[in-house]
Amino acid sequence: MGTDDLGRDVLTRLMYGSRVTLSVAVAATAIGVLAGVVLGGIAGYYGGLLDTLIMRFIDVMLSFPTLFLLIILSAYVKATILGIVAIIGFTSWMGIARLVRGELLSLKEKEFVEASHAIGARDARIIFRHLIPNAMGPVIVAGTLNVGYAILYESSLSFLGVGIQPPAASWGNMLTNAQSYVTSAPWLAFWPGILIFVTVLCFNFVGDGMRDALDPKLK
Repeated sequence: MGTDDLGRDVLTRLMYGSRVTLSVAVAATAIGVLAGVVLGGIAGYYGGLLDTLIMRFIDVMLSFPTLFLLIILSAYVKATILGIVAIIGFTSWMGIARLVRGELLSLKEKEFVEASHAIGARDARIIFRHLIPNAMGPVIVAGTLNVGYAILYESSLSFLGVGIQPPAASWGNMLTNAQSYVTSAPWLAFWPGILIFVTVLCFNFVGDGMRDALDPKLK
C-alpha cells in the first residue's frame, strides 16, 4: 500500500488506525445507547411533565447540525480518544431515546405491566426488568446503525484537525495530509477512504439484517 510523506508504512498505520477508529465508534455508540435507553425509558414510563422536559431537550439538541455541534464541543474537550468518545456519545443518544420512549408508551399498557404493579414491583424494576428488555430489538438495530455514523463523525473530526491528533493514527487524520498529495500519491487518500466506506457499509448491512431478524412484522 506504499508509504506516506514521512516514509511510514500505510498498511501499518491503517491497522493501528482501525483500532482507534473502531474503538471510538463502538464506545461512543455504547454511551449513546445507554443514555438514550435510560432517558427514553424514564420519559416513556412516567410521561407528564418529565416526559415533556426530556422531549423538548431532545428537540433542542436535534435542532443543531450534528457536525457543527461536534466541532463546538471539541473546542472545549481535549482531543484525546476518551474526549472524542464523550463528544460523539453526547450527540448520539437522542434518536435512541425517542425510539425507547415510543416503545414504552405502548408496552406500559400491556397486561404484564399491570400484573407487576399488582404484586408491588417498584418502578425501576418494571422499567429495566420488564419494559426495556421488550424494547431492545429496535434499539439493537439503531445502535448498530449508529456505529456507522460514529465512524463518519470521528473521521470528519480527525480530518478537520479537531479529532484524534498525530502521531496517533486514525482513518480520519490519515486523510488530512493526503489531500496535499492527491495527484502525486493518490493511495494516501484511497486506502483510508475505502476502509471508511466499506466499514460503514458493513455496519449498515448488519443493522438492516438485524432489523429483518428481530422485527416480528416481517416474519
